[in-house]
Amino acid sequence: NILFICGGSFDGLTDIISRREGKAEIGFTKANKRPLSESGASLDLLRPEDLIEFGFIPELVGRLPVISTLGTLNEEALYKVLTEPKNSLIKQYKKLFRMEGINLEFRKAALDEIIAQAMERKAGARALRAVMEEAMMDIMYQIPEMDTVDKIIITKKVIKDGSKPLYRYRRKSA
Repeated sequence: NILFICGGSFDGLTDIISRREGKAEIGFTKANKRPLSESGASLDLLRPEDLIEFGFIPELVGRLPVISTLGTLNEEALYKVLTEPKNSLIKQYKKLFRMEGINLEFRKAALDEIIAQAMERKAGARALRAVMEEAMMDIMYQIPEMDTVDKIIITKKVIKDGSKPLYRYRRKSA
C-alpha cells in the first residue's frame, strides 16, 4: 500500500473547474450557478479529470482514490506560520544572526508587509520564505563586516523598498 499526498498551491485549478461547471449552462440556468470565490471555495467541486487537464498524468490521478482540498491560508494563519513554530522563519533568522553576535528584531509592520507580499504571490506559506530571502539576503552578506553592530531592526521599509535596516551599535568600553 502506498499513500500519495499531493500538496501545494495549484494556481489556475479553479479556472478549470469554473469552465467545466459552466459548460452546460445556457440562458436562465446560468443564474443558478454556485458562486466561485477567489478563496478557493470551488475546489470542493474538484474531479479527477480537472487534475488531468491541469497537467497531472492520468496514471498518478488514478492512484488518488480520495481527493481532499484545503482552503487558502489567510493573513492570520500566515502570521502564525511565520512566527509560532519552533523552527519558524523568524526564529531561524534570529538564530543565524545570534550566531554572529547580533540580535535581530522584526517590527510588527515588517511582519505585516511580509505577509501582504506573500498573499499577493498566492503561493501560501512557501511565499513567506521567498519574501524573507529577498529582504534579508544583502543584510546577511554584510553581517561578517558588522563588528560593532549589536542589534539589527527590520522595519516595513526594509521589506517593502529594500531600505537599510536600523542598526544599534555596541557601546565601546573605556
